[in-house]
Amino acid sequence: MAGKVLLINHGAALLTDALISNLRAGDVATVQVEPEIAKIEAEKNDTDIFLLFAGDFIYESPELLVYLKDLCFGEEKALCIVGYAKEIAEIEETVPKSMIEHEFIRPIDVKSISTALLSLISAGTARSRERHILLVDDDVTFLKMMQGWLTVRYRVTVVKSGMQAITYIAAHEPDLILLDYDMPITPGPQVLEMIRSEPSSAQIPVIFLTGKNDRESVMSVMRLKPDGYLLKSMDKEKILESVDRFFETKRWESIYS
Repeated sequence: MAGKVLLINHGAALLTDALISNLRAGDVATVQVEPEIAKIEAEKNDTDIFLLFAGDFIYESPELLVYLKDLCFGEEKALCIVGYAKEIAEIEETVPKSMIEHEFIRPIDVKSISTALLSLISAGTARSRERHILLVDDDVTFLKMMQGWLTVRYRVTVVKSGMQAITYIAAHEPDLILLDYDMPITPGPQVLEMIRSEPSSAQIPVIFLTGKNDRESVMSVMRLKPDGYLLKSMDKEKILESVDRFFETKRWESIYS
């Protein structure tokens, strides 16, 4: 199968039946579930696209929208919405428009949805062959900014804590980890130690993200033997150049060397 789409819809409908038929004809696995967190949770791991058919439940179960927002943020999952303009506006009160890949406003036709979803699956298959970066930072604003910069050239997954990073690495092997040095509960140095202690993750390159640019702070970071460091004060061009060069040479060029 080329990918998987999870249709989230309350009850059966001719539209969803026709859509399932079209997607399966395009070699895309398609599963339909009720708009319930537990049922979505059971199918989420190998799903590429979540297609939500809006209904009255969006007004009655706001926790479902929060769950979908958190699920799709940084997990390489696409969220698409089918609904009337009023319903979509309501959803955007919880899920930012920038996080929604496609909004299909009713009335709609099955062919247009099928074509859009198949294109997303195809693009995702191509992106899966790109360099994969795991970005770890508890500052959501910085996280989103860095994600926006890096996704121009790389496939990026974001997590908001050290323990989320460890959990993710247990099931995935990114090509590079960009790790915040100063985080609460599980700081970057402790996360690096945990990564290096496991044979399955010990060889993954780890570059620290640090907001301190004095020589003493930088040298204390490097004594932990990461594969490099990035100053958070660097501009977009310098960050991309540094990451590009690291992938090309597998060697970090320190500004203090």
